[in-house]
Amino acid sequence: MSRAPLPLTEIPWRPPEQALSAMESAPWAAFLDSGGPDTDERARWSFLCLSPAETLDWHGGSLRRNGISIQGDVWTHLRDMAAASTRCPEAEDIIPFTGGVVGMMSYEAGMALEKVPSRHVSSAPRLVAASFEDVLAFDRHEERCWWISRRGHPAPELTSPTIRPAPSLRFRPEQPRDIWMDAVRSIIAFIRAGDIFQANLTMRWVAECADGFDELAAYRTLRQTSPAPFGAYLKTPDFSLLSASVERFISLSWGGLIETRPIKGTISLGHTPEETARNSRTLAADEKERAENLMITDLMRNDIGRVSQIGSVRVPQLSKVEQFPHVLHLVSVVQAQLRPELDAIDLLQATLPPGSVTGAPKKRAMEIIDLLEASARGAYCGSLFRIGEDGAMDSSVIIRSVARSGDTLSVGAGGGITVLSDPMREYEEMLLKVSPILKAFEA
Repeated sequence: MSRAPLPLTEIPWRPPEQALSAMESAPWAAFLDSGGPDTDERARWSFLCLSPAETLDWHGGSLRRNGISIQGDVWTHLRDMAAASTRCPEAEDIIPFTGGVVGMMSYEAGMALEKVPSRHVSSAPRLVAASFEDVLAFDRHEERCWWISRRGHPAPELTSPTIRPAPSLRFRPEQPRDIWMDAVRSIIAFIRAGDIFQANLTMRWVAECADGFDELAAYRTLRQTSPAPFGAYLKTPDFSLLSASVERFISLSWGGLIETRPIKGTISLGHTPEETARNSRTLAADEKERAENLMITDLMRNDIGRVSQIGSVRVPQLSKVEQFPHVLHLVSVVQAQLRPELDAIDLLQATLPPGSVTGAPKKRAMEIIDLLEASARGAYCGSLFRIGEDGAMDSSVIIRSVARSGDTLSVGAGGGITVLSDPMREYEEMLLKVSPILKAFEA
């Protein structure tokens, strides 16, 4: 159904961090918070999404739309919520997201798509999503702001953040080091037996939080200590995600161009430019890390190929060293053209859970992961996504993130295990990834 022309109003510039002041009293809100160097195109835009027109919540066996229990397929309801309205090219030429659906799809939702049962019970929802018609867009490159409201609401009053100390948290690992390293050895045994080529083994750190836990202060701390191109704060009544993800999962342009940027291969950043350059050369030449990246890139080629036009899948970048806060990673790029009869929902269904956090072959790796890991992954290793009213999508892999369900907070980390893996080195790499988050909240 067509809607009225998009009300687009440019307002005075204010830094994106002021958006957090509008989220404090909102039961549902999303802040898609691109951080890091503002010269990076992936870090250019941030979006504050308020006052959803609809919500969707899939938790256990219960599916609720706008708080009311419903029947049917979650993907059908999500597609209905994300159905494209009248496009507004005059706004889309300026702003890449002017409203639509923002949501979180958990790792367990991906397991269901691949028909892999789990022995674990997750406290996190399988999906939360909301359709937003009020969006405040921040262009960090040009220092410009726009307010978009389909409902004609006035722009929110944003204030400079009140500096509050980070809440002190005591995160505890769910497994001792020796047990986790034994799981690495088990994966290597599965590889040598011919079951798989690689599996991504992870672990959670868990902390309890009081009723008065200051989520806003926690998110401000996370974005300050780990600025990331796919940062986000997704807030719902029963679940919140505080993310400093560095990894794009899948993007889709309104013209159907698919892109994914799988990350596999990690080394420390270095304390000096010379040390960073030396570490970069070491990572680029590391046989194990390059093999890990190549296998996941091939897996993503296969996943995307399920919904792409024949002959359109290509790899314009393979195993390039890129710099992020705290670490260096190997990053590849896979592109393709979506078949014209399909949409963003079909693309998510074909590719979840992300290949960079599963293994190859994907389904068997997921079965082994579930056997060896101590708990459900929940939001961790799932995807945070936005689908615009023009049908375009962007999404991240949920890593470097804190998930809150009730009074429990969890942080996950892990890495790809190959036949060349050394258990102690894998454990140390996992700690390298998680330590910035744990240290930010140390009591």
